[in-house]
Amino acid sequence: MPGIIGKKIGMTSIFSADGKNIACTVIEAGPCVVTQVRSKEIDGYDALQLAYEEKREKNTTKALLGHFKKANTAPKRVLHEFKNFEKDYNLGDTIDVDIFNNTSWIDITGIAKGKGFQGVVKRYNFKGVGGATHGQHNRDRAPGSLGASSYPSRVFKGMRMAGRTGGNKVKVLNLKVVKIMPENDLLLVKGSIPGSNGSYLIIQK
Repeated sequence: MPGIIGKKIGMTSIFSADGKNIACTVIEAGPCVVTQVRSKEIDGYDALQLAYEEKREKNTTKALLGHFKKANTAPKRVLHEFKNFEKDYNLGDTIDVDIFNNTSWIDITGIAKGKGFQGVVKRYNFKGVGGATHGQHNRDRAPGSLGASSYPSRVFKGMRMAGRTGGNKVKVLNLKVVKIMPENDLLLVKGSIPGSNGSYLIIQK
């Protein structure tokens, strides 16, 4: 799907035409530079590689410096490929938030906030076992039994237990585009999206 790379700025709220207060996420969408053009003849598929947000040359490998030099652009932080662009682009072209004009719904992929090592109540919404009686003491948030001791005498793979939570890739489908502000490269989307402020996002039509 055609799209662009962006960054989550934060949240705000605006009033719609009928007076409703809508909670929105503010996204800086682009501008992105075309750093590679894939073709069926050479690569076996058609796609565009886009790059977003400048970074220092001293923090960039020599291989990537040469890659960006071909596109006549400064080193970038994030690279991602997109397919099915309606318009043809050349190496070094810039794509901005205007590609979402006349687009009402988009999909956004981001990295969810990491929550560290968590128990089963927070990680999997366990209710907790037992009550305050029958010698329960302080085991309200315990996971309970992990399996029989006699057979199979092991814990099955996939058992829901405590562990590291969050920090995984999450894709949210069909988010409504509320407003586009091309003068500031901003995109306002209804509702919340995964990730903390300043995290990078993949935005697709």
